[in-house]
Amino acid sequence: MGISMAVAGTWVERWERQQQRYAVDREERFTVITDVVEYITAGRLRPLLLDLGCGPGSLAARLAGRMPDAEVVAADMDPLLLELGRTHHADAARYVDTVIGADGWTDALGLRRPLDGAVSTTALHYLPEPVLLDTYRRLAALLRPGGVLVNGDHFPPGDASCAGITAHVGRCRAERTGGHAHEDWDAWWAAAARDPELADLYAERARRRAALDTTGPDEDLPLERHADLLHRAGFRHVAPVWRFGDSAVLVAVKGD
Repeated sequence: MGISMAVAGTWVERWERQQQRYAVDREERFTVITDVVEYITAGRLRPLLLDLGCGPGSLAARLAGRMPDAEVVAADMDPLLLELGRTHHADAARYVDTVIGADGWTDALGLRRPLDGAVSTTALHYLPEPVLLDTYRRLAALLRPGGVLVNGDHFPPGDASCAGITAHVGRCRAERTGGHAHEDWDAWWAAAARDPELADLYAERARRRAALDTTGPDEDLPLERHADLLHRAGFRHVAPVWRFGDSAVLVAVKGD
């Protein structure tokens, strides 16, 4: 089910433009995440990093570009996006097909030493709270003492009455900075389904999604609840390092 470099390049470029519609200051968020990882791994030889829900390798490629000596493992459950990453960002990471939060998902990563850092962008919010807590615990077990989990996502405020305001502020910001992105999520996938070179991968994606229970929580957890779960999972220090509207980068440091 391989695809050509030209086709992969076209679809990754369209993915990047499409994602700008949804992530507030997406490039700035990527930069902040990379800043944190670079800081926490300073002086370490060949740091080991895990990109959770990597998609077509957008964040993995940025990490590899800034930290060429790092070893990046990129994990996702979507066969089409993984193949785009393997083809277009082949040198950025080792791509792993696994369902985050499922039984044994960390075994598939093939890690032979502790992680220095784990990162994610808009990939963990769909997990039900018990699965999210278990995922945080498993990540804490994989990280070295002092290692970090850096999660960039949309977190509603703890005061639900302000949720509409923060979401609106974020949407306005995304429209101002990514308004040139005309293709949305549904349009991107509809077009991908019509590309003959992606047909087999799209069919496999549809088969997997049909076999999985993809119903997530009724609403996203506020940042404060994520912090509580992270503390329970074994992370000593938890704090947001960047925030705009309901978009934030949350850093959790494993205790020594």
